[in-house]
Amino acid sequence: MVTDAVSAPDEDGVPRRVTRRFPRVTRDTARPEGGGRAAPRDAPAPARQWPILAVLAVVGLGLLVAALDAFRFGTILIGVALLGGAVMRWALPDVGMLAVRSRFTDMITYGVLGLAIVLLAMMAQPHPWLEIPFLDDTLHFTVRT
Repeated sequence: MVTDAVSAPDEDGVPRRVTRRFPRVTRDTARPEGGGRAAPRDAPAPARQWPILAVLAVVGLGLLVAALDAFRFGTILIGVALLGGAVMRWALPDVGMLAVRSRFTDMITYGVLGLAIVLLAMMAQPHPWLEIPFLDDTLHFTVRT
């Protein structure tokens, strides 16, 4: 029995490590935490992956709304979809293909991107809903110098 933390299983599934060097060829990767099916195995394929399908459906709806000349609402909808993905990644034990890396990394990535998209949509010109004064000062400073 090998107690090395990075020992990889051989073809029989037994952990084996002969050297302390990392292997040249990666034989297996760990599935992300929460990367199991979101529904039982006997459920139809779309039902097993409902979290990623829900996020993609809301993003698609946001793109459609943006294409129909409601840019701000469509973009906010896209950001809200990513924020919803972050919430699902935090709250649900299995999220299927919505799990890409660790739970913490996925939550931070979806949350930061969703928040950035929502904030940028709210600051879009003309007639922004959100005005941040120091950004205007920064722009004037960079253009002047």
